[in-house]
Amino acid sequence: MSDLDLLTQSLARNVKRWRTERGFTLDTLAARAGVSRGMLIQIEQARTNPSLGTVVKIGDALGVSVTTLLDFEQGPTVRVVPAEQAVRLWHTDAGSYSRLLAGTEAPGPLEMWDWRLMPGEHSTSDPHPAGTVELLHVTAGQLTLTVDGTPYRVPAGASASFEADTTHTYGNEGDVPAELVLAISVPPPAR
Repeated sequence: MSDLDLLTQSLARNVKRWRTERGFTLDTLAARAGVSRGMLIQIEQARTNPSLGTVVKIGDALGVSVTTLLDFEQGPTVRVVPAEQAVRLWHTDAGSYSRLLAGTEAPGPLEMWDWRLMPGEHSTSDPHPAGTVELLHVTAGQLTLTVDGTPYRVPAGASASFEADTTHTYGNEGDVPAELVLAISVPPPAR
């Protein structure tokens, strides 16, 4: 079975598990996530590979991390993720990418990402649920972080934090690759 097939199967199993655990119908989850009921059915039946944005919306609506939705199996209390098992969820032909390094549920989803943005590229994120916070540290190049329409320059060695319940964009306006580590903390869903 290919890695993509494993991810598709894991996503199907975990979306259904967490939807059931939360007591959500397909219609309820569809409304909370802003995703069609038909898409959720296809995901739960492992008949589609949704976009990263769709997986993030479903995770946010369920109050679980992308890591949890893509987890192949339940792990022990201490979980070591080998470098070759980090999941690349977004990439461009120019060489930009994001890799999900690790995640946990503590008390809501908490994720750690490795990002590379090539010169001239950017990635926009939809607003996360209220109370979501992102922390980032730029390790190389310079990041242009735009939050709610306001750009902020974050050079190598600098860090930033922000409330991520508004549209935000990670961009590289420089002439060398920008590299950063990003942590996202999402509050648990209200019951």
